[in-house]
Amino acid sequence: QGQLVESGGGLVQPGGSLRLSCVGSGFPFSYYFMSWYRQSPGMERELVARHNPSGTTNYADDVKGRFTITRDNANNLVLLQMDSLKPEDTAIYYCNANHLYYDEYWGQGTQVTVSS
Repeated sequence: QGQLVESGGGLVQPGGSLRLSCVGSGFPFSYYFMSWYRQSPGMERELVARHNPSGTTNYADDVKGRFTITRDNANNLVLLQMDSLKPEDTAIYYCNANHLYYDEYWGQGTQVTVSS
């Protein structure tokens, strides 16, 4: 059974930085599309960034130039470096592993709060 475990959330001031980590286990990590989503109260869960098995990446328009997603297949690890954080980045951030032919997995979520 696959599992994703996130860490790294917390409280940060506007303009600050945080790095989220997600470790996967129990599935062929390197074959999966690894993504970060976020959800604010009363809002739908939205895609923040995706790292494709090919090495390419995709970002939501409002995080381009501020967030960077990277992955380390040797350690089943995906990171989200978040810089120049804004109050509107406040949300629960979820790690996601997705593949066309295999099961999909979600992490438990980690809270990010940007406030002065």
